[in-house]
Amino acid sequence: MRRTFQSIEPEATPSQSRFLWTAAPPVLRGVGRIFFSYQIEMEAELPEPPFVVAANHYSHFDPAVVGAAIGRPVRFLALEDLFGANRLLDWLIVGFGSIPTPRGRYPISAVRTALRALEAGDIIGLFPESTRVSHWGVQPPRRGAAWLARQADVPLIPAAVLGTGRAFGLENRLRLAPVRIIIGRAMEPENGDVNQLTQSWAEWIGRQVARLPQSERSGPPLATRD
Repeated sequence: MRRTFQSIEPEATPSQSRFLWTAAPPVLRGVGRIFFSYQIEMEAELPEPPFVVAANHYSHFDPAVVGAAIGRPVRFLALEDLFGANRLLDWLIVGFGSIPTPRGRYPISAVRTALRALEAGDIIGLFPESTRVSHWGVQPPRRGAAWLARQADVPLIPAAVLGTGRAFGLENRLRLAPVRIIIGRAMEPENGDVNQLTQSWAEWIGRQVARLPQSERSGPPLATRD
């Protein structure tokens, strides 16, 4: 019988979480520097939690490189059908505090869990494109990250992930390619305008990608359902 992926409430932290979030960021940064020339660029100091982190999405590597850059526990929204096929992956998904999100349905339970987590002082991570893409701009961003930030009255932190599509992109083939992450200044919704905040996030990501156009893979623009 396939195991089910259930949300972990803020007060019910799994026993492996402290170990994973203590050990994983420095290990990932070290391994990343050796094999992928991993660099972190910070436009400003991070605010104290709670806040929402929103990043562009090229690769299954992206949660790891964003989490390593933030250096604090980040609860990413993850598709619930990733759970149940591999016990080690399940242990990691649960241990890192991921929030299950359904495919093809409005994520009511995930949204409620994310709001409770923000209220408890956690950091929530999202990928507004909602799927992996080969090139920035293939998928229009959804408003979920901006909406959560507005509803919880917390900052939105933009994160530009560059190079992971070349290192481990849509075809899931590992290559030694430079990876960089840029953490931007906190964004606040102006007059509660979620659409404007989403647009501001997308424009900022676009500027970072344009700085390093060689970070994107070659070939036609593609997206995948994952």
